[in-house]
Parts: sequence; C-alpha cells; structure tokens
Amino acid sequence: MNAIELHDIHRTFETTTGTIRRHRKDVVALDGLSLAVPEGELFGLLGPNGAGKTTTIKILTTLLIPTSGTATVRGYDVVREAKQIRKRIGFVFGGERGLYYRLSGADNLRYFAELYGVAPREIGPRVVELLALVGLTDRADERVEGYSRGMKQRLHLARTLLHRPEILFLDEPTIGLDPIGARELRKIVTDLHANGTTIVLTTHYLFEADAMCQRIGVIDHGHLVALGTPSELKANVTDLGVVELEVFGVEAADIERLRGLEFVDSIVVEQRDLRQLVRVQTRLAEQAVAPLLAALGGAQVGRVAVREATLEDAYVRLVGRVE
Repeated sequence: MNAIELHDIHRTFETTTGTIRRHRKDVVALDGLSLAVPEGELFGLLGPNGAGKTTTIKILTTLLIPTSGTATVRGYDVVREAKQIRKRIGFVFGGERGLYYRLSGADNLRYFAELYGVAPREIGPRVVELLALVGLTDRADERVEGYSRGMKQRLHLARTLLHRPEILFLDEPTIGLDPIGARELRKIVTDLHANGTTIVLTTHYLFEADAMCQRIGVIDHGHLVALGTPSELKANVTDLGVVELEVFGVEAADIERLRGLEFVDSIVVEQRDLRQLVRVQTRLAEQAVAPLLAALGGAQVGRVAVREATLEDAYVRLVGRVE
C-alpha cells in the first residue's frame, strides 16, 4: 500500500502585478504532478525555489486544496477526508515559529499534547520520552526564548511527534542550523525512519538527500522531472567530470565565455567572500582544465580540482540551476 498518492495535481494561485494599474495574473505552482510514496519510505522532494515543493507538502497536509486532481494520504482524500489525515500526520516547516517562547520546552509540549488529543494519563510520560529523544531533557524547564535555533527546531520535531503520527512531512527542517545542530536533527529523523515512520523530506542540501533518502523526486515548474534512488539519479551524470576553479575577480563576461565552450555542459558560480568558486560540468574532465584557464584570460585563478559528479551535479543537469 502506498502511504501517499498524487494523481495529476494542479494548483494555481491568483496574484496581482503593477503599482498604479493592477493586473490579475494566474501563477501555476503545480502542473499535473503525479507521484506515489510507499509506506515506510524516507522520500526526498527536491527542486529549485518556486518549483512547487512546499505547495505539494501543504496539499498533502491539508493546508491547501488542489485546483484539480486527486491526492490521498493513507488512502484518505485530502479534500473530503482531511480530518482523518490530520490524525495520522505530523509536519515541520523550517523556521522558528510555532512555539510559545515564554513557556518552557516541557510546557509547550504539554500544551500541544492537549490540542492533539493525547490522553491525559499519557501526556506526562510522552513529554518525558520526546524530550529525551530530541536531547532536551536537561533544558526542559527553561523558557524557549533562551533556546538556540537548533534546540527550537528539535522541539518543533518533538511537538510534531506527540500524537505518534504515521507519516512525517519535513519541509527544509535543517535550514539555518549550524552543522552540529543539523547533524543531530538528521540523526533523529533517520532513527524515526528506522522505526517504521514514513517520511517526506524537502531540502536544498543535496548531500543531505543523498545520505538520507531511499528515493528522490525532482520537481521543476510544477512537473516531476526525475524520480529514483540517489544512485540512479547520479547514474545520469556518469559521463561528466566536474572541474572546480577558485577564481578572484572573475567577471560576467568571463563566465559567458566559459559557457560558450563546446565541451562545457553547465556552469555554477558560488560567491565566497572575495572569490568565486566556478564549477564546470564537462565530459573532458582533466583535459578541460587547460582550455578553461585559457578562456578565463587575465582572471586570477587559485585552487583547481577535478572530481567525479555528485547528486548535486545530477540536480544541476536536471533543472539547470542550483540554490
């Protein structure tokens, strides 16, 4: 049985443009998305900003109604049987909202446990259990306003687990966290999955999806453009090598000149303080280094490295850009 099924889902938003003369405009967030997630899977949903990831999550968590098409969670329709779905799911959206900062971590969980309909006799033990799970036992009686961002995000996850949901939706749960906080949260998520929870994860961190997810769906402009295991997606770029150039003072004209080389598949430029890291996908690998350096002309080049393609490179080939 599939935990989640989407069939030809469309979602259109109406917005306005212009300052003096306002014009109505329809924005297509999802354009015929079809997808299935089996029970017990840790599924990754990737895509650029505006691709439709959060819209998909909001439809599956009954926060949005699709314009057309059908979606079910555990066999229940997201429109007609929303109450049945809400009993069975939990969701975490990246960010710090959704907690009462003047209450302690334990008091937050007790309050939300009552809202979720947890039996009164179970609330105390459940709060203790979840605080231990997310590593907040020692800080349970402190006000949330004194928590770090990582601690708040772990408390968010504990709140989501109060009613023992069968399916978890995690929308960029590690965004903004420091490396240690993000690692701790990923460990909790993988442990939950190991215990049988179905999890849908959206993230912009490609290494995170590669390490955690059993299958990944990539959406762009509301369409599903790729679906498979991380290894299957990476198999799409086995013909590519990646040349990384650390460049100081590179200009837009230099990058366009690189793009124009016939052996260049794609280029991503990442700004790093006073330098740029230019990643060039090419079938020539090491043989591409010399002509790339020549094409950069007078730009000052530091480190040069050649490596195999990764999931991020497969993603760039699929959507043509990376955040």
